[in-house]
Amino acid sequence: MNTQQMYGMSLNQIATAIAAVGDTQTIMVQGHMGNGKTSILKILADMFPTHVPCYFNCVTKDLGDLSIPSLNTDEGFVTFLPNEEFGIHHGKPLIIMWDEWTKGNQSVKNGTLVTVQEGMVGTRKLPEGSLQFATGNLGAEGVGDTIPAHARNRFTIVTARKSNSDELIEHGINKAWDPSVLGFIREFPQILQGFEDVKNPDDNPYINHPKAARTSFITPRSLEAASNILKKRHLFDDHSLTALLIGTIGDRGALDMMAFVKLADQLPSLESIKTDPMNAKVPDSASAVCMVVYRALGAMDRDWVNNWVKYMERLDKEAQGLFANGIRANTYAHRSVVMQSKNFTAWAMDNNYMFAADVT
Repeated sequence: MNTQQMYGMSLNQIATAIAAVGDTQTIMVQGHMGNGKTSILKILADMFPTHVPCYFNCVTKDLGDLSIPSLNTDEGFVTFLPNEEFGIHHGKPLIIMWDEWTKGNQSVKNGTLVTVQEGMVGTRKLPEGSLQFATGNLGAEGVGDTIPAHARNRFTIVTARKSNSDELIEHGINKAWDPSVLGFIREFPQILQGFEDVKNPDDNPYINHPKAARTSFITPRSLEAASNILKKRHLFDDHSLTALLIGTIGDRGALDMMAFVKLADQLPSLESIKTDPMNAKVPDSASAVCMVVYRALGAMDRDWVNNWVKYMERLDKEAQGLFANGIRANTYAHRSVVMQSKNFTAWAMDNNYMFAADVT
């Protein structure tokens, strides 16, 4: 692990850094493929609602997509007008994301460096307060990412660290990922290792590795895709579902995830918990119970939170602690809904120790 990787930053930390210095210094975000770098634009857009987001995919663009010449016949010179998609014509500050900059062709790289360094697109200056950042994969991944020396000196290059299992589960809960995927992540945290942590690719058959020819593999992006497939599992038989998962997260990941899909059959329906919490089924398997908790966290609503607490009190303390940890997360989307529940308040007072330390 090199020094830059040792000081890897979370996506939220990187967004905060861009918010602070992105108007004067362009940050280049390098990281593993499928690790959510593109989501930084959404984070920044939420932080700066008055700015205009601009996504520029450097792989699919050519130099002419930056600006085009416009002839001023009255005065006899040419100006270069920015592409409409930059949104300069709105007169508001921009948030420009130069996505996959490290894979762009050389003319695009050279053209964007003018904007990176001078804050100009063509002959137009970016609106005051505009932010810029760029993204790319790690060069060692072997997928064609390069940063010439003259460009390195114009960027501030940081590494986006990989999410750990708790962080990804938290993200998945807020995005209502299928509970089978969340249970799988909890059981197999090694799926989030980086290839640089694994010398022999056979030691971790789940991930992408430059020394292994794997058609599909696990990343946060492919896990989200697997979740989307599993939400429609009722449309597929087991053979077809397994084939789709193999093509999404790889053979080893798919076969292990199918075990959690089978466990999902043990889960009580949300409707049974909402309407009859004292008689709704409690699964025998600890992994299935965890999936019940994850599903509830993702689907929590004011109308049934009190009944969920009644049901949760029938679960073991580890499962209750898992729910407590979930709502403690600052990013948990339904936190206020849970906190306003009378039943939850009473339960929390009786189990306040769960909010002082994790239950394991």
